[in-house]
Amino acid sequence: MRLRSFWHDVKKYKMFLLMLTPAVVFYLLFAYIPMAGIVIAFKRYDYAGGIFGSAWNGLDNFRFFFDSGNAWQVTRNTALYNVAFIAVNNVLQIFAAILLFEVGGKWFRKIIQSSLFLPYFISWVVVGAIAYNLLNYDIGTVNAMLRGLGLEPVDIYNTPAYWPFLLVLVSAWKGLGYGTVMYLAAITSIDTEMYEAAEIDGANIFQRILKVTIPNLYPTIIILVLLAVGNIFRGDFGMFYNMVGNNGMLFSATDVIDTFVFRSLITSNDIGMSAAAGVFQSVLGFATIMAVNYAVRRYDKDRALF
Repeated sequence: MRLRSFWHDVKKYKMFLLMLTPAVVFYLLFAYIPMAGIVIAFKRYDYAGGIFGSAWNGLDNFRFFFDSGNAWQVTRNTALYNVAFIAVNNVLQIFAAILLFEVGGKWFRKIIQSSLFLPYFISWVVVGAIAYNLLNYDIGTVNAMLRGLGLEPVDIYNTPAYWPFLLVLVSAWKGLGYGTVMYLAAITSIDTEMYEAAEIDGANIFQRILKVTIPNLYPTIIILVLLAVGNIFRGDFGMFYNMVGNNGMLFSATDVIDTFVFRSLITSNDIGMSAAAGVFQSVLGFATIMAVNYAVRRYDKDRALF
């Protein structure tokens, strides 16, 4: 009976299932099937034996990663950067979305929205080149202006203290448009009768934002933050590598798990250790999102992911 009901549903929703097929195939090929490669983290990998033919070495790859002396540093950097990205980016995106919603003029709103969205499509390679030409000690525009004003130039590429602020700034600039669009869509879906009722009660624009707009954004904010928290131990490799490169002077302040794994793989060709670092990353991310989702569920189960 259940089998008949199943095939009845398949036939009934065949067009929807057909539309879903590309996404299912994509995640099967690029997300689920590659998970079998997790065994590399527990093997002494060699090219002759391949993934499943190499000898097992237990937790030696993880031990090498932690004994390297960089595990705590790159893990701390990855987590702190992502916390800063989540906090700063979401606040700026919500602020920009509210401004766009409240501003008058349809064409003006479209122009501003397109201008904010443009950096999202710029490659990190291009962003890294722009930053280098702006901040370089010898030929950078910023230092040329400082010299022109009779001030001392700033050696940004040899001073780690500047980079946490620079990376947060660049991340906010590049992601502002994309996040603003999502929050703007959530704002436009709010029932207009709520705003009309607030105006009748005498609420000004700031009171409408605080009492109507922001409370109605809570579900969207929670979902986006929870999704971002799942990647809190995954650094944006494109950003960190193209902004910093292999500048060893900055590793203490900018090295994240992803760049550390990449350099380890390139310099030592130790695939097992790199895989172990990736597994470590995934386990931390999974534990974090489970903990945060549990906390949200305890507060309001309707707003949790599951």
